[in-house]
Amino acid sequence: MRHRLNYSKTLLLLGFCTIVTITVTLTATAMSWTEITSTLAPEDQLSEILTDKVTQNLKKNNFTKDFEISLFDDKEKFKVSYTLDPELQSEAQTLLKRYKPDYAAIFMYDVQTGEVLAMSSWQKSNPKAENLNLKATFPAASIFKIVTASAAVDQMGINPDRKIAFNGGNYTLYKRNVLSEKINKWTRFVTLKEAFARSLNTAFGRLTLENLSPKALADYSERFLFNKDIITDFKFQQSTAVIPEDNAFALTQAASGFTRDNTLSPVHGAMIASTIVNKGNMVTPYIVREVTNEKGEVVYKPNIIKPIQVMTPESAEKIEQMMEQTVLAGTSRKAFRKLIKDKKFKEVEMGGKTGHLTGTNPKGRTDWFVGYAKDSDGNTVALAAITVNIKKWTVKSSSLAEMMFRKHFKYILDNKNKNVVKN
Repeated sequence: MRHRLNYSKTLLLLGFCTIVTITVTLTATAMSWTEITSTLAPEDQLSEILTDKVTQNLKKNNFTKDFEISLFDDKEKFKVSYTLDPELQSEAQTLLKRYKPDYAAIFMYDVQTGEVLAMSSWQKSNPKAENLNLKATFPAASIFKIVTASAAVDQMGINPDRKIAFNGGNYTLYKRNVLSEKINKWTRFVTLKEAFARSLNTAFGRLTLENLSPKALADYSERFLFNKDIITDFKFQQSTAVIPEDNAFALTQAASGFTRDNTLSPVHGAMIASTIVNKGNMVTPYIVREVTNEKGEVVYKPNIIKPIQVMTPESAEKIEQMMEQTVLAGTSRKAFRKLIKDKKFKEVEMGGKTGHLTGTNPKGRTDWFVGYAKDSDGNTVALAAITVNIKKWTVKSSSLAEMMFRKHFKYILDNKNKNVVKN
């Protein structure tokens, strides 16, 4: 993200006596990530302080608009305007309070603009707990299949209809099955699209062993910004990806998401979904629309960084087909059935990926949904929903996503229909 700063006191430190504009430009497509992170201008003090202040508040699920900042031994008062959509934020909070899972988070943002529309967090045992959207302690689980499928499609040219032969069960990885190359009467064949939609771990293990090297998987993990600090106007934990280099079985575990070593934050999960629906370009979210001083002057306003190209548009379209299949006939079909059949939403296209794995921080069964929804006018949102339950389920993350998509596009479609009637 670029931060544009107009602030006289800050610039006096640099020897200027009039207000000028400092622009820090980070173009991800033209620079390596190391170069990007080292190019942050040290003089952009106000934006750094604001980022820290906003992050401190977000960690406490606090969207305070008024706060003080100490600059040059003087305390200055500022007012923050957030990008949050009041109705969507209220809906997210209402859903989590209604179903009361042990832990949960919902993060939604506009793929066209990068504006965060909803960020809600819930912990049943502690209402004042930290914002789970910012934490990357959750196992990425089968969400990591998006990375694996992208590597297979984008680097190896594998199509969604490619058949994969595998032995054994669908979900539990057994070494003797996933490492076996034998074709016998018990061998099953499934397309990549079906393996993705149904989240078949053994099939993804075979896909990896037959087509992908550890280097290829590590490369696409990096493209999706695992093991990277992501620059925006609030800070969140770095997601991790551990790709074994010399252990074939461990490689299949990583590629299929059947490991706790790979972790993910809800914010990053939504960014991964944005990549697929945005023609292979990852959109960075931001939550501060602007900051004004006591005189009402705008002292901070973000400019959106050019989306980071992860893969070709053609490859992204193929992954999008797989994610669409997930909600039509895969692991999210039950949650999305009514919305898909509802004629009012016929022009809304949706896709996603689910993931399930027992985690340790927090302890419990982790349930993921990351996905997107878009209409014929180009309105597009990306979302991540996560729940963690210790003993019993109260709501699936796919259902939370469906309700958020419904809320968002009902408002858009209702207004569109009103305008049609008026004209």
